[in-house]
Amino acid sequence: MSGEEVQRIARQVAEGLPETSSGYPFTPHLQVWKVAGKVFLIVTEDDPDQQIVTVKIGLDHGDALQRDHASISRGHYLNKEHWVSIAAGPGITRTIVEDLVHGSYELVTAALSGKDRPE
Repeated sequence: MSGEEVQRIARQVAEGLPETSSGYPFTPHLQVWKVAGKVFLIVTEDDPDQQIVTVKIGLDHGDALQRDHASISRGHYLNKEHWVSIAAGPGITRTIVEDLVHGSYELVTAALSGKDRPE
């Protein structure tokens, strides 16, 4: 799987989740996906050699992901304990990308107040 495929899958998953929006609030090269105004996915578009996506993860989950996958690293741009970046590499599959985007969305929505949670 290429970096372009990782990004395409992440975008497809994000587009299918309830009440999400995307835009470029930080720079024209970072597509940011939000739910209720909270970021859950960043797609880096400015460097063809670094086609990554960045997602929120549970505190203990990040270390395990990095240990098991050489192409998963501490999150670019954000808190290094709560975010990971995923690039193409051995063991990175459609299922892993889908699960990480879904998991990021779920972490963010779980922290929202009841009135802000998607139905």
